[in-house]
Amino acid sequence: MKKNLDSLIGQALDNINADRQVTEVLLSELQEYMSVSKERYADSGTTAAKFVETLQRSNEQLVKLATLLHRRESTQTSTDLSDDDKQELFDLINQK
Repeated sequence: MKKNLDSLIGQALDNINADRQVTEVLLSELQEYMSVSKERYADSGTTAAKFVETLQRSNEQLVKLATLLHRRESTQTSTDLSDDDKQELFDLINQK
């Protein structure tokens, strides 16, 4: 299951990065187009806003993935006891 999850996370990251690259190129080209005249802003402003929204959504996706990974790692480390921890707990129980 962990291997499958890692694979899916890898795919999601690849997709996010690919989407960001394409969107950044399109936004850059649109900026060049709009810089020619003020009239082009009226025609292209909505499109530019959509490109920026796409970048914002990809940022949100990255934050969500980072949160999931952080939770998974903190859960794994907090529930796994080392042999020394187990022995110390056993010794404490036996003392009472």
